[in-house]
Amino acid sequence: MTDASLISSEALPRGFRFAAVKAGIKPSGRADFAVAVADEGASAAAMFTSNRVQAAPITVGRRHLARSGGRVRVVAVNAGNANCATGEIGITACERVCRAAAEHFKCAGHEVFPSSTGIIGVPLPAEKLVAVLPAVKSELAGDAVAFAGFAQAILTTDTRAKVARAAFDVGGKRVRIAGVCKGAGMIHPQLVPAGPALHATMLVYLFTDAAVEPTVLDGFLQAAVEVSFNRISTDGDTSTNDTVLLLASGASGVEVGASDTKFRSALAEVCTSLAKQIVSDGEGVGHVVELQIEGAPSDADALRVAKSIAHSMLVKTAWAGADPNWGRLMAAVGYSGVAIDAEKIAIWFGELPICARGGRAPEYDEGAAHAYLEQREYSIRIALGLGEGRCRFWTCDLSAEYVRINAEYST
Repeated sequence: MTDASLISSEALPRGFRFAAVKAGIKPSGRADFAVAVADEGASAAAMFTSNRVQAAPITVGRRHLARSGGRVRVVAVNAGNANCATGEIGITACERVCRAAAEHFKCAGHEVFPSSTGIIGVPLPAEKLVAVLPAVKSELAGDAVAFAGFAQAILTTDTRAKVARAAFDVGGKRVRIAGVCKGAGMIHPQLVPAGPALHATMLVYLFTDAAVEPTVLDGFLQAAVEVSFNRISTDGDTSTNDTVLLLASGASGVEVGASDTKFRSALAEVCTSLAKQIVSDGEGVGHVVELQIEGAPSDADALRVAKSIAHSMLVKTAWAGADPNWGRLMAAVGYSGVAIDAEKIAIWFGELPICARGGRAPEYDEGAAHAYLEQREYSIRIALGLGEGRCRFWTCDLSAEYVRINAEYST
C-alpha cells in the first residue's frame, strides 16, 4: 500500500498516537513537526547512517537508546532543517527539544527519540518546536488521519507520502506492522546498527503492536534493512541523517521471538515496499530500474556490481534517454572491482536478450530494447556465470530535472 490516505485506522498498530503541526521551519508553511507517542512505552531498535559526518539528532538518538536500554516513548521529527554541521549548538538545540517533549509527555528525556531532515549547516530553531508542543499534545490521535498527517509532515523534496503495512494472525490475535518514510534525493543508505561504531535524507519509522524485546527487535531490523534500504540508490550520496527506527508497543498481546518467520517476513515486506517507493519518488526520476545480478562469486560481489552500475553517470543518463547502450553496463561491471570473466557475461532487458557470452546477443533488437527502456519501471538482469552470488537492487535514471532541483536546493 503506497498512499497514506488508504491505510485505515483498523490497519494501524495499537499502542501509538500521532500528530503533525506547523512549527514554521519549512519555508512553504506546511506542517513540519511530526510526533509519535507510545503511551505505555515501546521496545526500540534503530540503524543509522555510516556517514562520518553525523547530524545532531543521530548523536543524541544513539545516546538515548543506549541509556534507555532500547525503550522509546516519544519520536520527534522536524523537517526543513537537518540540524547537521551545527556543532555543539546543534546538540544543545536537539536536547532542548527532547527535554521539552519529555516534560509534556511525562517521560524521561532519554525516552525521546529525535530526528531531523532538511538543509545542512543551518542552526535548528529549537524554540519553534518547543512552542508548538502544546498543539502537538492536543492533536495526538491513533487513527488514520493522524498517521497520514505524520507521513506528510516529515517530507522535504518528496512529492508524496510513503507508507506500507502488513499483518498476520497468531492464535486468533492480529499483529500489525505499519511504516512511513521520506526520501527523494541524497539516497544511498549505508545503514549500520545503533552501536558505538560508525553511526538528511532518508528517515524511516516502523511501528508494530507485537511484543518484542529490544535485542530481538534489533536482529529483525538488521535483516530487513539489509534486503531493502541497503539495496537502493538514487544518486550515490549517503546522507548525514539516515535513520531507520522500529518500535514495538506489545499492545497486541502477541509475543514474538527471534525465530518468528511470520514477523520476519512481514517486516521485510514493509521495508521493501518503502524502499522501492523512495526510489520511485526520487528527485527528477523518470525510470525506476530493478537490477538483478546473478552468477557472482558471492552475494557481496553481486552487490558491488549492482552499485557500480547504479552509480555510473553514463549508465544513468542512458536510462534517462531510454538509450539501450549496454556497453556502459559492461564497463561498469568491469570496473566494479569484482573478478569477472567478460566472455561469460549475459544481459537481458526484461526478457529481451541483449548480451551473450560477452558480446551482442544474436537476437538483439535495438528498437525493441529502446521501447522497453521507455517504460516507467523495468528490470535488467545480468548473469556473470561465476558462482551462486546474487542480489536485487533498485535504482533510477539521472535526469535534467534532478540537476535543476539540486542546483537550486538552498537558494
